[in-house]
Amino acid sequence: MFLQLFFAYCALMIVASGLLAISLRNPVHCVLMVLVLFFHMAGLYLTLNAEFLAAVQIIVYAGAILVLYLFVLFLVSLREELHLNGFVPNAWLGRIIAAGLAVLLLAIIPAFILGEKGEWTVEAVRQVTHTKALGQELFTTYLLPFEIAGLILLVALIGGLVLARRDQAGSGDGVDPEPATIGKEVSQ
Repeated sequence: MFLQLFFAYCALMIVASGLLAISLRNPVHCVLMVLVLFFHMAGLYLTLNAEFLAAVQIIVYAGAILVLYLFVLFLVSLREELHLNGFVPNAWLGRIIAAGLAVLLLAIIPAFILGEKGEWTVEAVRQVTHTKALGQELFTTYLLPFEIAGLILLVALIGGLVLARRDQAGSGDGVDPEPATIGKEVSQ
């Protein structure tokens, strides 16, 4: 009974903090709402007996990714933000579309059939622990998709570095003015 109440609390807080994260005006408050969301996601993983995923959720998402969001917020000038036209011109039309999608998703839920899929039964996972079962699946069955995801992240990192380097190189004329001024001062 306690687990069901805790699951319902975490699910309610995830939905509420997600809605607040996209509706608050202050970007720092939005990031704090995402932090609340990440912690409740970790609690949700704990109710599902996925301790490793809960730890990864807190360490990677609440720790690293959220700090990255904060750095971006502090480095970007919020006064000079771009005001773009909305994807949907009317706010009420957007709400109606969102409500329609929610009803569609709720209508699809009964089509899902719960059951054990794959070779990992609950007893097998309990014998080898969640972390070992996840590692064995990730590095045997899903090794190729894991490596492809790593390559995509590497390409994105290199692309970001190239774009950042191009902005620095394009800001001037390529000549460093400091050595010329130092040389003239010394010779005079």
